[in-house]
Amino acid sequence: MDNQELDAVVRGIADNYASAPEIFFTEPDRHFPNRNRIIDVIEDCRHLMFPGYFGDEAASCGSHPAYFIGDTLMRIRKHLRREVREALLFRDPRAERPVIARRSDEIVDAFVGALPEVQKVLLTDVQAAFDGDPAAQSKEEIIFSYPGLFAIFVYRLAHQLYLQDVPLIPRIMNEYAHDHTGIDINSGADIGPYFFIDHAAGVVIGETTKIGCHVKVYQGVTLGALSTRAGQGLRGVKRHPTIGDYVTIYANASVLGGETVIGSGTVIAGSTFVTESVPENSRVTLKNQEVKVRQSSHRYDAEGFETC
Repeated sequence: MDNQELDAVVRGIADNYASAPEIFFTEPDRHFPNRNRIIDVIEDCRHLMFPGYFGDEAASCGSHPAYFIGDTLMRIRKHLRREVREALLFRDPRAERPVIARRSDEIVDAFVGALPEVQKVLLTDVQAAFDGDPAAQSKEEIIFSYPGLFAIFVYRLAHQLYLQDVPLIPRIMNEYAHDHTGIDINSGADIGPYFFIDHAAGVVIGETTKIGCHVKVYQGVTLGALSTRAGQGLRGVKRHPTIGDYVTIYANASVLGGETVIGSGTVIAGSTFVTESVPENSRVTLKNQEVKVRQSSHRYDAEGFETC
């Protein structure tokens, strides 16, 4: 590429900057929360919820864990307060700084105050995974290694900030979990206790989904919207399903639509496509689905070549 060609590329990208202020901005006081610092908050919360699993907190806790808990909470408050402030200023850069500071303190104090209850609910999620997976050898194994639990953990943190209308940060949290697990749980979803995602991968749970307690879903399940062609016009509209208590949804099933209600005690078979409400204690299956096995008269060797 010669200098003339390179100049053309420079001009093209500069023109894109000029036409898209969301990717290039000239305001000297533009604010964004720091993604790495938000991840630090997630990890601090993880150490707080499950001390000794992902660090050396057990030595710090000893028989008197108050110091470890207090020190970790102070660090969470310090880091999260700054990122919440930046997120609020991102949404309203002209807001008065004292107002933003007070609101940031309110949000962070509410978040920290909710952590004991979040931990209690997470322990029910651990129990649900242990009760629902005969391959699980211990609850410790679940905490250490189950991606479904990690995705639920991050969701439950992000949900607390979503409830307080914090911009950007809940999405950053959930996409961090999505990137690490392949599970996409929007922070706006309302998910009850004892929730378990088995063989966790490819699960999608939309923003306005409501899920009761003791619900189990398998890999590839989508709790989504029927259509989002209206785009931003659907903001704030319930467009994802409601799932009752003690529901099991098997692999690759899709349950769609804001008016779709799955009654408690229902079992939904794998690969089904559900867009209508289902009464309690139902069994949803595919009709006239057949599996046919036809044995070939040909014989093949280990490399796939036909033999005599």
